Amino acid sequence: MTFEEVERWATAGQVDGDLDGIHLARVITEEVRRAGKHFLPQPFLLQLSEIRRRHATGRRPFLRAFLDCLLDKHEERYGNRTYLSLPLLELISDEPRHGPGPNRLATWLIADVVRFETRSASAPQEPARIPTRDPAHAAPGRDRDRPGAVTLSRRLRHALRFVAHDHDGLDVEDVSPRAAELLPRPAATAAGRWFEVTVQPVYVLHDEYFFMRALQAHEMVFTAIAQDVGAAVAALRDGSLEAAAQSVDRAAASFERASALFRLVATMRPEQFDGFREFTQGASAIQSEQYKRFEILCGLPHAERLGSKAFTSVPAVRAEAQDADHDTVTRAYLDLRRRARFSWTDWNLFHTALGGLEERHQRWKSTHRSLATRMLGSARGSGDTEGVPYLTQCLDNRLFGRLNGRRDP
Repeated sequence: MTFEEVERWATAGQVDGDLDGIHLARVITEEVRRAGKHFLPQPFLLQLSEIRRRHATGRRPFLRAFLDCLLDKHEERYGNRTYLSLPLLELISDEPRHGPGPNRLATWLIADVVRFETRSASAPQEPARIPTRDPAHAAPGRDRDRPGAVTLSRRLRHALRFVAHDHDGLDVEDVSPRAAELLPRPAATAAGRWFEVTVQPVYVLHDEYFFMRALQAHEMVFTAIAQDVGAAVAALRDGSLEAAAQSVDRAAASFERASALFRLVATMRPEQFDGFREFTQGASAIQSEQYKRFEILCGLPHAERLGSKAFTSVPAVRAEAQDADHDTVTRAYLDLRRRARFSWTDWNLFHTALGGLEERHQRWKSTHRSLATRMLGSARGSGDTEGVPYLTQCLDNRLFGRLNGRRDP
């Protein structure tokens, strides 16, 4: 899209409906992926701001969410949610009647990784120019550097195993382009059309696309985990110990999907990560609202953790934790112990479920630290933490510390 075309959109009297809005988003996205969001020129961004002011009204929530995410750096409110287009993905997930929910959306996201990688592998290698704010001074740079055959094969198989968890009968050994195009994807509903514009890379290197999709899927998986833990709280309040144990077991089982995403991300080349990470400062996994929401549904964090970057970086979730009416598995369980009588077998069933979730969570954190050690080394985290040492400290946290005579994490 040229500056003149954007200007026409910005000054037009109206945008004619959702189809017109998604057309605009597709054209903008093509430009973003060509240049990198970090390097969009100022006049272009100002025109997009004008488009949002004129056209992204309450009647067009998808266009509004798209432009809010796209303009985050320009408006100095860049963070994990906008880098990953989570406001737009959440609208897609929650679409009335057609919304897939977080688990199915996670499947679509990783299926899209398979399609992206197989299409890229068969396309001509595209040289890149190292972008700058001033396109006239862009310098020739290395090409977009697609992965070699061995790395690509590992990446595709890890992605297919993730998809197979939610897609019966999938042959995880078939990495052909034809098979990739048959993988699940959103229907052409009002919300589904926006799925393709939910990746806005900050730079031009190949691996950032799949990295963003993996992080988006991570947020969806933890959305589902938090929902299951919330269901366990509700079941405990209803006095249904068995239903609570089943919800906790579902949450624990979902950690296998979360760990599978780490195996996928481990196929990213460190030099590629270093190449685009420079432009993602300010957007950090420490800002994951859904992970923290899962944590505070298990048990209230102690004051030191609530005051740390882990929670000051997610003020909305911190406020939820500090609300006097906020409920947790720990609180509901202790209340139930005081007022209800169950057999030892029933209590033990629930204790086993809690132990399984705790153990899966600890294993997941350990895998996270191992991956960060490989990718970051001694570098600081992008959320201004100490990086690997911070993740090492987190290994001491427990979800249900009060139930074992320890403080909650």
